[in-house]
Amino acid sequence: MTAPSTFGLSSEARNLHWLLTNLVEEVPGILSVAVVSSDGLLLLSSDPGRNDEARQGQGQRRTGPRGSAADLATIVSGIGSLTVGAAKLMEYGNVKHTMVAMDEGSLFVMSISDGSLLGVHGSADCDMSVVAYHMALFVGRAGHVLTPELRSELRKSLESESTGSAR
Repeated sequence: MTAPSTFGLSSEARNLHWLLTNLVEEVPGILSVAVVSSDGLLLLSSDPGRNDEARQGQGQRRTGPRGSAADLATIVSGIGSLTVGAAKLMEYGNVKHTMVAMDEGSLFVMSISDGSLLGVHGSADCDMSVVAYHMALFVGRAGHVLTPELRSELRKSLESESTGSAR
């Protein structure tokens, strides 16, 4: 994994980057991770530069949804919205997490705070209970620091990374 630059970020933002990097590196089977705001915007990703790599590596097996953090964020946001709507319709309370098992991989979505979501794309052979456990640890550690100010800082950081890589 290529860690994004944390130069110039607040200590809270650097800590959140560290937690995300640690999640990906320490949990077997995790391929990519995205933190998405309640309005569906990508805040933090384990693979911000993979968009370009996926386009260049045609013919190779993809390791994430279309090889893009933005695609994972879109999927996570959509699943989060769908499950929240279903829970309201069924009157079952708040959604805690969603797991989707597919033939060649898994997708996990967990609520962080105020509608923010943690999405994880896992390999087919990942241990779903281990991934869910470590996601819960991440949510417990990150949830209280994900303030509106920090979300704004993370968005600006991603925007500056994407404009810098486009040059």
